[in-house]
Amino acid sequence: MRRKRNVFDDLGFSREEAATLEMKARLHSQIVRYAKHYSQSELTKMLHEPQPRISDLMRGKIAKFSMEALIGYAEALHMRPEIRTHSPKRSAA
Repeated sequence: MRRKRNVFDDLGFSREEAATLEMKARLHSQIVRYAKHYSQSELTKMLHEPQPRISDLMRGKIAKFSMEALIGYAEALHMRPEIRTHSPKRSAA
């Protein structure tokens, strides 16, 4: 069974790159959604980042952030990030 396609597949990324970028985009989206409850000044203290970096985060400049940085931000915001994997479905033979 084929996995569900995502926008990164459509942009021509390899299967592995598309999966990574989709995970990164989802995590970024969740962080931004949660971080909107705070001012940028509060976020600079919580995330230990300068204001311009917080601005980049909130404006969706995802390419400026590694997956590791995003996981660190989620942890700092007490979001408890996790990665789940699923075994591939077996086809009926």
